[in-house]
Amino acid sequence: MSPSSILRRHRVAALLGAALIVTPVVISFAQNEGNSGLSTVAATTQTPVAGIMAPNGSFAPIVAADKPAVVTVTTVTKAQPQGSADASPFDGNSPFDEYMRRFFGEQGIPQTPPQQQAPRAEALGSGFIVASDGTIVTNNHVVDGATSIKVTLDDGTELPAKLVGSDTKNDLAVIKVESHRPLPTVKWGDSDKLMPGDQILAFGNPFGIGTTVTAGIVSARGRDLHSGPFDDFIQIDAPINRGNSGGPLVDVSGNVIGINTAIFSPNGGSVGVGFAIPSDQAQKVVAKLMKGGNIEYGYLGVQIQPVTPDVASAMGLDHPGGALVAAVTDGSPAAKAGIEIGDVITGFGGHEIKDPKDLSRAVADVAPGAKETVNVWRKGKALQIAADVGRNTEDAQTASTGEQGKPSVGQGVPSLGLGLTDLTPDIRQQLNLADNQRGAVVEQVNPDKAASAAGIQPGDVIVGVDQTPVKTARQANQAIAQAGKSGKKSVLLLIDRGDAQIFVAVPFAAG
Repeated sequence: MSPSSILRRHRVAALLGAALIVTPVVISFAQNEGNSGLSTVAATTQTPVAGIMAPNGSFAPIVAADKPAVVTVTTVTKAQPQGSADASPFDGNSPFDEYMRRFFGEQGIPQTPPQQQAPRAEALGSGFIVASDGTIVTNNHVVDGATSIKVTLDDGTELPAKLVGSDTKNDLAVIKVESHRPLPTVKWGDSDKLMPGDQILAFGNPFGIGTTVTAGIVSARGRDLHSGPFDDFIQIDAPINRGNSGGPLVDVSGNVIGINTAIFSPNGGSVGVGFAIPSDQAQKVVAKLMKGGNIEYGYLGVQIQPVTPDVASAMGLDHPGGALVAAVTDGSPAAKAGIEIGDVITGFGGHEIKDPKDLSRAVADVAPGAKETVNVWRKGKALQIAADVGRNTEDAQTASTGEQGKPSVGQGVPSLGLGLTDLTPDIRQQLNLADNQRGAVVEQVNPDKAASAAGIQPGDVIVGVDQTPVKTARQANQAIAQAGKSGKKSVLLLIDRGDAQIFVAVPFAAG
């Protein structure tokens, strides 16, 4: 099972965020806050900056330098009125109910005695100061929906904060406090230089017990949690928990190389699989947010998928790479620019596109209204297309994939293991297809043949073979047979499945 499948199965890559509590509980948390940090001794294979690491390998110098700039962020949100005297503030009416269920499952949702219920809820997160004027970075989900924000400095000073700017897609926010004195800061580091095995420290205020530091290593880079177009998380094994969200992840030089954001947790606590937003990604976003407001992202309007070796072979590419266009949204910037289904986008705005994620990020980073050059591979030729980038909205995705199958409903393609049939009124109704839908319906798939291994399912509708439209089962069979006779190692099928179109390359050798 793939890592992404595991994450989806457990419904976690849970936001750490705000440890949600009812107002009376906050008092005990505040009383327990102090300056007690955790000093961890560990060996390192890195060469630290002179003077940072003590001779005995202690992280104490890093903690002493960075901890004063780590803050606790407390937010107040409106709580829903309770339906009865013994109702829980998380009884399904609260805006936090779904969050708590995602984090704890169906069990463990806090119950509050009637005498302790209050008309508001509070949440705890973390943050860090990046400018001495009181500019603070945290996660968007820590402050999202807050009616008021309070920051507690490392020395216990409490200050009101205002939201300067936020970005839901990157899950980042900038808040600011006013202080009569310059505040301690931490410096940004270079996350691109991080390698698996490098040592890191994670700061934050888990469960509101006070500023805490834990040590670990970088477990992996480039993790995709399927939460947005910018997923490129650093995976760490340093323990982080609820309340750590927004806290800094620092290297052995004491520089911020990430923002603690999420954990994989089947049980609600740390199991040594945490995720942080890379500093190189966050720093650019924070610089924009410091100017105030929200960030607008570019929109192209294509549904894309990876170019596998089989797909590359079927399309005449000498190596896999780029983003294969499986669908183009009507009226989108891509449609207006002339981008077509079956195009492989290999470059955008002067940047090489190695995979679909590259394209999503490249397009999203462009300001709406900009004109960019799109490099395309189309039917054996390299083309350049000029596209006017649009504005991304919540329902307009730069790129998406869909793999929803439907129950199945011939003519055979023995080499691939497919049984095909024509569309009939009954089949259209069964598959909920439009009257003008054309193609060959997959009626049967031999589980021991290549089509099954490639993921083709009964109920799929083949609408194209090797970038040539097909309207009937006969046309599909003929086109597949012709591809086999041409000496190709695989054939490229364009499939309608649910609300999505996808390309599937099926190798002949495996048939």
